[in-house]
Amino acid sequence: CSPGACHGCLLFRTISSGHFQVLILDQFTTRLLSSCCKLSDLMSERITIVEDLFKSREPIPEMKAIYFMTPTAKCVDAFIADFKNKPKYKAAYVYFTDYCPDSLFSKMKTSSCSKYIRVCKEINISFLPQEAQVFTFDNPGAFRSVYSPDSKDRIKTLESLADQIVTLCATLDEFPGVRYKKDSPVQHAKDLAELVDQKLAKYYEMDDTTKKKEKTPAQLLILDRAFDPMSPILHELTYQAMAYDLLPIKNDTYRYKAKDGSAKEALLNDSDELWVRLRHMHIAEVTEKMPKLVKEISASKKEPDSKVTIGTLAQIMKKMPSFRKQVAQKSVHVSLAEDCMTRYQKNVDRLCRVEQDLAVGSDVEGLKVKDPMRTLLPVLIHDHSTYDKIRAVLLYIFSLNGTTEENLNKLIQHVKIEGESEYILNWKDLGVPIISSVGISVGDDAVDNKLDWPHVSGAPTAWNGSRAVSARQKHKASAQDDYRSGSRLIIFILGGVCYSEVRSAYEVTQAIKSCEVIIGSSHILTPISLLEDIRSLSAPPMQHLTIIDESTAS
Repeated sequence: CSPGACHGCLLFRTISSGHFQVLILDQFTTRLLSSCCKLSDLMSERITIVEDLFKSREPIPEMKAIYFMTPTAKCVDAFIADFKNKPKYKAAYVYFTDYCPDSLFSKMKTSSCSKYIRVCKEINISFLPQEAQVFTFDNPGAFRSVYSPDSKDRIKTLESLADQIVTLCATLDEFPGVRYKKDSPVQHAKDLAELVDQKLAKYYEMDDTTKKKEKTPAQLLILDRAFDPMSPILHELTYQAMAYDLLPIKNDTYRYKAKDGSAKEALLNDSDELWVRLRHMHIAEVTEKMPKLVKEISASKKEPDSKVTIGTLAQIMKKMPSFRKQVAQKSVHVSLAEDCMTRYQKNVDRLCRVEQDLAVGSDVEGLKVKDPMRTLLPVLIHDHSTYDKIRAVLLYIFSLNGTTEENLNKLIQHVKIEGESEYILNWKDLGVPIISSVGISVGDDAVDNKLDWPHVSGAPTAWNGSRAVSARQKHKASAQDDYRSGSRLIIFILGGVCYSEVRSAYEVTQAIKSCEVIIGSSHILTPISLLEDIRSLSAPPMQHLTIIDESTAS
């Protein structure tokens, strides 16, 4: 979804007067721009002030204002209020993230703000480009709205998610075939797929181009979160998934102490080249390959040997900050990897062996697990955190496609969550616990054209998956693989996407050069955040109860 990142600064270039401008953002558009623009990018487009739409602001009547906001009644009311009595700005250039309802347009048109509006456009970018192949809608609350049996806004939430998916497809210039998993225990993915298909057709009918857009060869797969309950619960040993699971990383910010004892923080995103190279590696590979990768990155940016002149010396001086940045990144990842390994050696190594045996159904020697309870028992009697015990119990239940009520009650007593059994019981609202027969391999099967999943309104015109192989197999690149001439596979998981699924999307893309996999959801999950989401399904609105996790409290 890299094209979406370009929109952030492109919209500022529509004002050609050359005057300095104010930028007004809401909460979502603040996150959106932060994901794809730096402050220096805004300054280069003559944006000198960035303000919050909902906070009190001093009037600057000599300056023009760009309003970049979501098309909601709350945002429109705040915009109208800026021009109600004494106008705050000289003129307004309004950009909505996606389709603005006619009622809100009419409200603006009939208010006093209308004479100050110079531009009013919908730019279709109502998603966050989280990574090169990952998008989110920054809406964790969608999980409860969709899956809670007491939800009052499920239809409204599905409508909103469908609108946002349409903006993603529009940004990618795709009109994909939309598919969902049939015979699912819940119908939310089917409902969302039908909404998306209708809205895509309507969008391309309303498109400004004279020629009606035909279906492109892309596929859009919409999945309920129950399609694979195991992956988000397992302890992953790849760098990114492990870090976000074991360490208190918030808003992609890792906080740590430097060798001199000073507090430091680092942003883990695509601007960190070392992070991008390391994040999908096994933690053992990270510690082994980090020094070599640092040298490679430094060498790729090093000037070739030549006679030193005043000019070349000046160029070297200009590049000094980038070299300092590389050194800083190395220290960040040395610390991050050490923190991960410390947690792993403390208790996670023992958990991983049990979890893998339960999830796969066989031990490390390939022998079938005949007694899953015997496999689970060491976790229950050992001094693991409550969260870790819940995760192991869930894997045990999923591996058996459910268990008896008597056995379930005993397990809940063992974990000592008699008053908090919703962490386990509420999975029924997602259509589990029954182990999924599909899992993330839907990416492999989709490109192989093996999925027996219905299209909402007909298949794409062509699907190039003829050279598909499994992401779990070694793939030897060929001359043909040096370019991607195939199609996109867009996967949307209703209820959150976990980092192991994100990694799989990259792996399938790397292995199958004819297909680019883009994956996303309303938000990104970690194992603990998913457990809290599950528990909240039966909680009254706005009630948040949290177990103290002993593993991160120290």
